[in-house]
Amino acid sequence: MAKVELKQPVVQEISERIKDAQSVVLVDHRGLTVEQDTQLRRALREAGVTYKVYKNTMMNFAFKGTDFEGLSPYLEGPSAMAASETDAIAPARVLAKFAKTAKMLEIKAGVVEGVVYDAAGIADIASIPSREELLSRLLGSIQSPITNFARVMKQLAEKLAEEEVVEEVAPVEAPAAEEVPAEAAAPAEEVPAAEEAAPVETPAEEAAPVETPAAEEAAAPEEATQE
Repeated sequence: MAKVELKQPVVQEISERIKDAQSVVLVDHRGLTVEQDTQLRRALREAGVTYKVYKNTMMNFAFKGTDFEGLSPYLEGPSAMAASETDAIAPARVLAKFAKTAKMLEIKAGVVEGVVYDAAGIADIASIPSREELLSRLLGSIQSPITNFARVMKQLAEKLAEEEVVEEVAPVEAPAAEEVPAEAAAPAEEVPAAEEAAPVETPAEEAAPVETPAAEEAAAPEEATQE
């Protein structure tokens, strides 16, 4: 009876930790040094993940009738439980990252948002970006069009400012350009002189009939001679 009473607080503690948990991951921590275990606990704590070693029988009692009951078959050998109420990916992400350098840490299985995953499944989930990373990417994708639009508007404003400066300078040179056509129009008055010279050649064309009788007179004696 005394043993059952001693177990109840532990089972109650586990039940409280998993009651609102979005995910729970079981690991075998055998072989970790004290320093490694301290580093692992610190990393999990900073990520908002609770981590504690429990007896398998205590966890088995606490898991019954919950979404985490599917973890019972993996309760063999020393087991530690990592749980998170705020970030479903955090336990898998932190444990998988730590296991890359601490080879003695073995991920057994886990439950993420009500779904049971084996070690390979937890490794895949660990590769999913964190909520902060996703929000950062989303914010970056939203800000990018705004930044581009602001850049275009700035370039347009600079272009318009340059055009206004050109328009203010251009009228100063305009009068000099208008004087050129006035000087160029002067030679146009000499055209009538060429037209007056044309009638002088007209009498030369009228003189042509004067030679015609001479030709006819020359032809007449020839005809008379032939007769």
